[in-house]
Amino acid sequence: MTDASGDLPDSPPPPLTRREAAGARRGAAAPDLNADFQAHVRAARSEFENQVAQKRAEFEEANERIKQRTGRDLIVATLIGLAIGAVLIASLIFLKWLFVLFALGAAILGIFEFSRALIGSGRKVDLVPQLVVGSVLVLSGFFLGLWLHWVVVFVAIALVIVWRLIAQMFARDGRTYGAVLGDVLIAGFIQLYVPFLTSLCLILLRQDGGEWWVLAFIIIAVASDTGAYAAGLSFGKHPMAPKISPKKTWEGFAGAVLAALIAGVLLSLFMLGLPWWPGLILGAIVVGTATAGDLGESMIKRDLGIKDMSSWLPGHGGVLDRLDSILPSVVAALALYYLFSPLAA
Repeated sequence: MTDASGDLPDSPPPPLTRREAAGARRGAAAPDLNADFQAHVRAARSEFENQVAQKRAEFEEANERIKQRTGRDLIVATLIGLAIGAVLIASLIFLKWLFVLFALGAAILGIFEFSRALIGSGRKVDLVPQLVVGSVLVLSGFFLGLWLHWVVVFVAIALVIVWRLIAQMFARDGRTYGAVLGDVLIAGFIQLYVPFLTSLCLILLRQDGGEWWVLAFIIIAVASDTGAYAAGLSFGKHPMAPKISPKKTWEGFAGAVLAALIAGVLLSLFMLGLPWWPGLILGAIVVGTATAGDLGESMIKRDLGIKDMSSWLPGHGGVLDRLDSILPSVVAALALYYLFSPLAA
């Protein structure tokens, strides 16, 4: 005897509701939509990567052209400049003694690379006395009074000169009188060029509101450098001093003047608390001293037969290659501080 239900035919499935039918259609369409979306994402990512690669290639090509024209790596130079600028600004605004250490370190490195370049050209330079005496001279600008500072200046120059003469007496290397005289003059010049000018910066720093003046003249000098670089790179055609620095142009100098004047006025109004016209004077004088310092160091390097004082700062050269426009500008900034600071609001 069999079950009667086994002989019945299979019953048809119950009809789907509207919601179940819609869900079934979405389920069928989901794989297609997902595949389309993934294909779209892959295409967009591929296009983005191609555009990034193209822009990177264009930037590297432009950077290579700039490097061939100026001899500097723009990317590395910019990154190092920003890092140094950040340390400089932070030290001036928050901790004066940190800027003193910053200035002392820069002066020591400057003395070292300048002395090494001179030694490489055949000059006799007493490196250790130069470094020790120079360090004392730099610190005297911040810790000693003006009268004692000038005493230290004369003593420092006398010490390095006497040291060189005594060392030459014991050397007995048959050096000519002219060569010895040149060595003596260079010994004194190193102290005047690097540590003495750095000490004037620290004298300005210790004045009331002096940190803002230090920051202002450095910004103007950097703005002058940047303006000259940008204008010379874009429009430079007429050499300014081809026998000293062939890559400097009058168009670049015009850009330096414009940038320095604008920076001077803005800093005078918004940072130094002065009227606009002292800013014009400050900008004009600083661009003059910065340009003179830049050309002066270029002349020294040409005489020594070198391109840069060192390679410690990639994209910039040496420490002195960055200080060449700043050091001479210290004198102008200190003089203008005494002249214009009474006008501050």
